[in-house]
Amino acid sequence: MKLHGGQFADPAGVSPEREAEMRRVVDRVTRWAGNRSDVVGLLLVGSSARGTAGPDSDVDLVVLSTAPARYAEDHGWAREPALGEVVRVQERGPVTEWRYVTASGLEVEVCVGSVHWARTDPVDAGTRRVVTEGARPLYDPAGILGALIEACG
Repeated sequence: MKLHGGQFADPAGVSPEREAEMRRVVDRVTRWAGNRSDVVGLLLVGSSARGTAGPDSDVDLVVLSTAPARYAEDHGWAREPALGEVVRVQERGPVTEWRYVTASGLEVEVCVGSVHWARTDPVDAGTRRVVTEGARPLYDPAGILGALIEACG
């Protein structure tokens, strides 16, 4: 996957090792999402999606599921993409944030929510803010995320 010329980060901001780790994390989560029957979309958001990640940036992902409650009930799902240690789980409006820290200290935020998060008629103000601040679909078999990004202009 290539982001902004093949980079996640501002070339002056992130070491090649950190950028490679970020890419590996994104690749693992993308493969994991593609193998889940309930996952209908995976979106990379924030500075990594914009290609402006710096030394202290994290990787921010949004997972859209037809069964988001399943993730709260069974925390075992988090072992599959091997994201590190869970340091926080918190409700954030329509999504639940799972924050991980890898062995090297890279933080990975995975927000799991319902497919309704990507509604386009109308687009929720919070969703619009997330998308317009940088968003790149990683897994979007039905085009839901593409339609959302287009609706956000």
